[in-house]
Amino acid sequence: MKHLNSTSPARKSLVVLGLNHQTAPISLRERVAFADSSSAERALTSLQSLPSVEEVALLSTCNRTELYASVSDLGDEAKNWLHHYSGEPLDAYLYQHYDVGAVRHLFRVASGLDSLVLGEPQILGQVKTAWSQARDARTIGTSLDRLFQNAFRAAKKARTDTSIGANPVSVASMAVRLAQDTFADLSESTVLLIGAGETIELAARHLTQANVKRLLIANRTLSHAQALASEFGGYALALEDLPRHLHEADIVLSATASRLPVVTHDMVSSAMEQRRHRPMLLLDLAVPRDIAEEVASLRDVFVYTVDDLEVSLEDNRRSRREAALAAEAIIDMQAQQFMVSQQTLTHSDSIKTLRSHADAAREAELSRAVALIAAGHPVDTVMQELAHRLTNRLMHQPTRALREAAQREDHATLRLVTSLFKSADPNND
Repeated sequence: MKHLNSTSPARKSLVVLGLNHQTAPISLRERVAFADSSSAERALTSLQSLPSVEEVALLSTCNRTELYASVSDLGDEAKNWLHHYSGEPLDAYLYQHYDVGAVRHLFRVASGLDSLVLGEPQILGQVKTAWSQARDARTIGTSLDRLFQNAFRAAKKARTDTSIGANPVSVASMAVRLAQDTFADLSESTVLLIGAGETIELAARHLTQANVKRLLIANRTLSHAQALASEFGGYALALEDLPRHLHEADIVLSATASRLPVVTHDMVSSAMEQRRHRPMLLLDLAVPRDIAEEVASLRDVFVYTVDDLEVSLEDNRRSRREAALAAEAIIDMQAQQFMVSQQTLTHSDSIKTLRSHADAAREAELSRAVALIAAGHPVDTVMQELAHRLTNRLMHQPTRALREAAQREDHATLRLVTSLFKSADPNND
């Protein structure tokens, strides 16, 4: 593993590489999803081992997979890694941002401005999780840590200073609204929730507020399902009991971190026979998908994925568009301020390096002079020699660089040095 605090003479760049709900279909997004912490950690370690990658963080949600990296070379290493992971070229679906563009992109993502549901608040928690995972994997250093910390502050400011976060909505709330508006009266329906994470908890809350008739919650870890069922007045199921209870559900909403479908064609086919083909609505909010693709071919079964919610979200976008414009202006300003602070730090590091070099030369020559005086050499002679040697040490490398610049006819460097020293006052500190 690279030592993240080591200094490198190469200029580092901030890079974002990713795909999202706007650029890639769910069938492709699920191939590059990192749904659990262990797969994310393995990916981070693998990415950070690439020669050009100094630091890296990975954001993976149902709507996006994005790599945030500090790199020493703007080559295609990270892109090739992602191609290899997916098993196919992704160029047609990928977007890339550099430096201020990368900063602005993360700030927009954290603020909910790049979300499927404009202004949704859950994304900030997911960005914080990505930051935390990278810290735990020790693939994040000073550059990305500062970037993410500033993203959190920018998101807070955008949501505080505009109404982008007013009446917050989420993919879960939009899914519940879709079920209400297009399928059934929730007060007369049994709803089955699969999973126990934040999305399912939000869905359970919205369903309870809508007076759902009966709520079933299935999860691989039964105790987690029981905790949610206790809070929302539902009935908990172990995931392995799903086939026996699926027919009871009029509406199924699933959001797990499973790599494979948890609801299969055979399960739904059997459930529909028991229901005598009373319609069933299945809302799949997971990436990779929880509901097998072929389920949609069954008669009287209606399957929606996160991509299908797009049509239902236009009203949300329209109502928040004015607030979004104000938030975009805040994000632009915050991104520019971050880049200015980065440049200041870079210049500060250069000044520190220069002063450290001068201090080291001074201490070395001063120690030599003190030793000579202690040995009985004349003070005047030692002091003259000290001044001569110190001048030579300080001027050796700049003089050499100037000669090389003159040989290369590097007029820009020559003009820079001239401008630095032409008005220098030897009496100033």
